[in-house]
Parts: sequence; structure tokens; C-alpha cells
Amino acid sequence: MTTKSKLLLIVTLMLIGLTAATIVNTSLNFREYSINSAVDKSQMAANIVKDGLTAHMVNGIMDKRQYFLDKIATSNNIKSLWIARGENVISQYGEGLNTESVRDAIDKEVLKTGESIQRVVENSKETTLRVTIPYKASTPVDNTNCISCHNVNRGDTLGIISMEFDISEMRSSGMMTILKILGINILFIVIVLMLINYFVTPYMNLFSNMQEGIKKAYSGDFTHEFASKVGGDAKNVVEQMNSLFRKMQETFGNIKYNLATFIPQGSVSSSDPLHEAKTIISELSDIYKFKKTIELDGSKDEVYGRIIDILKLKYHVGHFAFFEVNNVTAERKLIYTTEEKTMCFEKTNKNALNCRAFRTSSVTISTEFPNLCKACLDTDINYVCIPFTINHDISLTVSMTSDKIEEVDLMKKNISSIKHYLEAAKPVIESQILMEKLKDTSLRDGMTGLYNRRFLDEFIDKILSQASRSNDTYAVLMLDVDFFKMVNDTYGHDVGDKVIVALSKILKNSIRESDLAIRYGGEEFLIMLHNANDEGMRSVAAKIHSEFAKLSFDVGTGEPLRKTISIGIAKFPMDGDTIWKCIKYADTALYEAKNTGRNKIVEFKADMFKSGEDF
Repeated sequence: MTTKSKLLLIVTLMLIGLTAATIVNTSLNFREYSINSAVDKSQMAANIVKDGLTAHMVNGIMDKRQYFLDKIATSNNIKSLWIARGENVISQYGEGLNTESVRDAIDKEVLKTGESIQRVVENSKETTLRVTIPYKASTPVDNTNCISCHNVNRGDTLGIISMEFDISEMRSSGMMTILKILGINILFIVIVLMLINYFVTPYMNLFSNMQEGIKKAYSGDFTHEFASKVGGDAKNVVEQMNSLFRKMQETFGNIKYNLATFIPQGSVSSSDPLHEAKTIISELSDIYKFKKTIELDGSKDEVYGRIIDILKLKYHVGHFAFFEVNNVTAERKLIYTTEEKTMCFEKTNKNALNCRAFRTSSVTISTEFPNLCKACLDTDINYVCIPFTINHDISLTVSMTSDKIEEVDLMKKNISSIKHYLEAAKPVIESQILMEKLKDTSLRDGMTGLYNRRFLDEFIDKILSQASRSNDTYAVLMLDVDFFKMVNDTYGHDVGDKVIVALSKILKNSIRESDLAIRYGGEEFLIMLHNANDEGMRSVAAKIHSEFAKLSFDVGTGEPLRKTISIGIAKFPMDGDTIWKCIKYADTALYEAKNTGRNKIVEFKADMFKSGEDF
């Protein structure tokens, strides 16, 4: 229903209500007036009857009273009129005429109480007013003294006068009056509605036109042209609205598409482009602040910490794990988790291709299909896993979990927004990775790929601090190729380099990930075995020693070259309270090995120092 129709309906209902109230009020007033007129008439007739009967009694012509009563009824348009004697009069003068008996309960009630009764009786044919009035004994008035003739007390009821009036004409007159009022009101309603329709229609059309324009504006279209035939202030409003919409079209018309340059369309779901623009701008502002913050962070791990804070503080994710994946080796490293363990099988960390999200490079949502990812340990848990590629080498995976479907629905809504933060972090992480590579290059030996002496100088103190906090131990092995200078001098540096590279490969294959292999200088190497016991330390040293002894090198003379190594060992903190001391002690043990024949493994002992010598 249109606004105009509603307005006309409301006005019509109000006018109809007013008409009904008028008719009801008129009907009630007319009825009351007609009844009161008949009652007054009955009171007048009762007084005439009373006075006439008194006169008949005084004049001794009571036998003529019926004639008198009939004349009274005829002359006053009374339908019927009768009188009835009270008990005192009956006991003194008898029952009277046949027509003077009590006819109904009303007569009895009035004789008993001495109070008048009036009652309207209506049916489909006529309306009758019944009035019964008591005739009471009174004191002398106009030389009339009822008590002088009747054995009664003053105020006793001598009898009653009952009359019936036909007031059907009142009903007919009332109906005619009501019909006239109804006709006048209907005519008035029609005229009012026509006038309202005439004057309101232009404003309603303007209102509808404005509604149409606002509806278009909600969908981002401000090209609507407002028009109206109404003059005055309404015309000014139309002109102002047209001017406003033209400016809004220039300002906001393409804002949604312009903002999509920064955040893809559909990331924010709203039917109101202005609200959508506000949300996107707010999101861009937050992402900009995030990006400016991480650009000043000193390492990739700090950036990862910022992403973790975003997941916790902005998106209120209660349970999640954050992984870094090596795209080349498919190894996955856990950066952070809110739980004691992740929801994936351990094999997934060794081969990230078991992770559906990483393998397919698409968001994996458990509610989309039963047991969707086969790498998940708990089939009852709900999860949303978001993969994100940083570059050719590195990817990230965010795995959010919950046992509540409504939380998963919220996670799904936040997927695009979380990706925006990851996208903002991508260049910073790439830069940090590049910096790490450059730094790693500067800390590694170019020929062997092992850490170099610079790495030892920069990180040995950190290693020592960590060892002290964790009560870690290290076995320090110092290695040296026996008679290496002769190789370079006899066969050239190319052969010498082959020997060095071959030894470095043996070192890499003989130690664990937690251990360190360092090219200390020239043909000298340093190995630090983390938390190795004596048996393990000796086993690694023996393996390196024997594996290198098996190697042979083609030097172009027909006879292959074979070399041996000497190894010195010291233990931290058993032999020395600093790593540097233990390196010195391992070097001392190596010197002892060379001085006692080479091609052997020697463990440091305190008596290897000359008296008074210390480090």
C-alpha cells in the first residue's frame, strides 16, 4: 500500500469514526429527549387525573370517573390509562370498578414502595413507554385534605395511576434524522478525500520520487534526478537534493571500485556502498598501521609475532597454529600454537604435502565436507586452514580450530580480512628472508656451505647464554687435514679445494640438525655437538676420521691421493667454563695429536698445558 493510500485510508477511518460518534450521540440524545418528553407528559396527565378524581370525590360523582379517565387518555394521546386502589382504600371503600385492579408486577411494586417506575418496551412493530405513578395522601392543599376522607397517614399510597404511551414515532423520526446526518457526513467525507487527494498527490509523488532516488543511492547510484510539480519550499528542496546527489556522484560514485584497487571487491559484504566504503577504509587504515609497524621490525620472527597478535587481538581466535613451510623441501616448521600440540599428524611437518591447504593452495574448511583433510588427528574438531605463499621458497599456513560451529562461521567471514594482513606482510617478510639469506651468505663459507669464523664470532655468546639457561653441554671437535700444505704445493689449490669440499660433506652427513659445523680457517674445521655424551662424541669423531680416510682423490698422476685428519676434543662446561676456552682446549688437543704422530683423535686433558699457561 502506498503512502498516499495509507493517508487517505487513515483520514477516511477518522471521518467515519467521527460520523459514527455523531450518529450515536444524536441517537442517544434524541431517545432521551423523546422519553423525557413522554415522562413529562405522563406526569402532567397524572396530576390532571389526581385533581379530577379528587374533584369527583368532593362532588360525589365518583361513579362517573371512568368516563373522565377515558377522556383524559383520548385528549392526551395516551395508549391506555388505568388506576388501581391501595390496600387502605380497598379496606375502606372496597375494590372499586373492574378496570381499577392491579394489572402487573409494576403496579404492585409502585403500591408497595410508593416510588414511580418508567420503562421502555421495544419490539419490531412499536415502542411503548410505561409509566406508573403513586397517588399519596397529602396535607391540606387548596382546601383538599386526603386524610379527612381516608383512614390513612400522611404519605401513604392511596393508589397508582398507570399509563402507556406509543412513542414509535420517536424511533421513526430518529431514524430519519440519523439517515440525514449519515448522508451529510458521507458527502463531507467524499469532499474531504477529494480535496486531500488533490493537494496531497503532488507531495506523495515527490515523496515516492525521493524514495526511489535514495534506494538507488544505497546501491551506489547517485545519478537520480529529482522532479516535482510542487512549488515553494518543496521546489527548493528538490533543487538542493539534485545538487547534493550530483556532488555525491562525483565523490562517491566510483569509490567502491577505486577502493577495490587496494582490497578486492566482495571482501566486505554490504548492500550499502557507503557503509562498505567506510568498512574498507577502516580496514585499509588498520592494515596501513600494521604494515608501517612491521616495516620497522628487525626480523622475520618479529613480523610473525605481529601476525599472531592480529589473530589473537583483532579476530579473537582462541585456538590456532601458525606454520612456516619450505616450498622446496616441503618441510613445515611450527612458529606458534595456542595448544600443547597441533591437530595434524607429525608426518605433516616433515612433508607439508600431506596438508590439504598447502597442497591445493586453497582455504580448507572442515564444515564443507566430512573428514576433509586426512592429515587431521581429530575428526570431531572444526577447522579453517588458510595457506599463503610468500615467495618461491616460503609459504605460511594458519590453522584455526574450534568445537563450535558459530565460531567457524565467524572464522569464515574473517578469511579475506586475514589474507589482507598476510598480503601486507608479504613484502616485508620477503625482505626479511632476503636479508636473512644475505646475512647467512656472509656467515657461510662460499666453497663448503658451512658456517664461517664470522658466524662463530657473532653467535657464540648467544649460544653460550642459551646453554647456561638450559644447562646444555657441547662437545667441541677441532679438525685439521694432515700435511695439507703439501697438497696445495704439490698438486695445486684445485686439488686442495676438492679435499676441503669432500671433508665438509662428511661433516654435514655426520652431525645432527642441532649441531654446528664451522670452517674455522684453511683446512681447519670446528664441530660443536649439542648435548652429546662421551660415547656419542667419540662415535661422531671416529666416523668422521674413518670416512675421510676412505676417500681418494684423482690428482692426474695415476696414483690417487689419500689423506688423513687429526681431531682434538674438549667438553663444555666440563673442561672450560666458556665456549672459547673449550675451543682453545680442543685446538690444544689437536696440536697434541699432530705432535704425537697425526691421524688420530685426542681428548683434552689439563696437563696438556705447560706450567703457568692458561687461556
